[in-house]
Amino acid sequence: MSSMNDGPTILIVEDEPEIRRFLRISLVNHGYQLFETPKGEEGLTLLAEKKPDLVILDLGLPDLDGVTFTQRAREWTQVPIIVLSARSMEKDKIEALEAGADDYVTKPFGILELLARIKVAFRHREKNTATEEPVFVSGELQVDLAKRTVHLKGEEVHLTPIEHQILNMLVKNADRVVTQQVLLREIWGPGHAKQGHYLRVYLGQLRQKLEEQPARPKYLITEPGVGYRLRVVENDKKS
Repeated sequence: MSSMNDGPTILIVEDEPEIRRFLRISLVNHGYQLFETPKGEEGLTLLAEKKPDLVILDLGLPDLDGVTFTQRAREWTQVPIIVLSARSMEKDKIEALEAGADDYVTKPFGILELLARIKVAFRHREKNTATEEPVFVSGELQVDLAKRTVHLKGEEVHLTPIEHQILNMLVKNADRVVTQQVLLREIWGPGHAKQGHYLRVYLGQLRQKLEEQPARPKYLITEPGVGYRLRVVENDKKS
């Protein structure tokens, strides 16, 4: 089923009719064009045929688990996938994100939160189209990946090699959650996948260097029990 509009297209793969109806009304009212199905296999077919700009995916589908859907989709497309699920366990979130989902929203949810996550996913997709751009800017933070330099409010910030590695991984996945396991594996190696205290120490150091209020971070966001996200914020402008 589809709804006609001139905005970006979203594929909803969700087996609860009430949730689909709520999403249909809310998203169409915000200018999106929708395709929807209650089944995973049909969702993969629609994904291939309609080429939507984004997928909203339930994990508990009647014919195909959402994690499997994501793994199969990632074999041939990098379309943003936002998981929308009643499963709130950390292991479910981690499994979905490591399968290739871009974000995870737990039911019950607010439409304003979902709309914000959709905008973030689109913003990240746009940044991915410019992967050759070595300079990342978020608010007053600037990271030059090529020169390995970091500036905050125009002043250079000196980071340790490991702090650079962590920040660079978050920059390359800006506005996406990077799980603790991925960060630990990529930076310290496979044998350290459960050494989460390493990350807590280094993220604490990074916040001391990059955040005005380390206890209330603006850039380096913790997703409890899952991982970390580098938030992209608009440049601060005084009127």
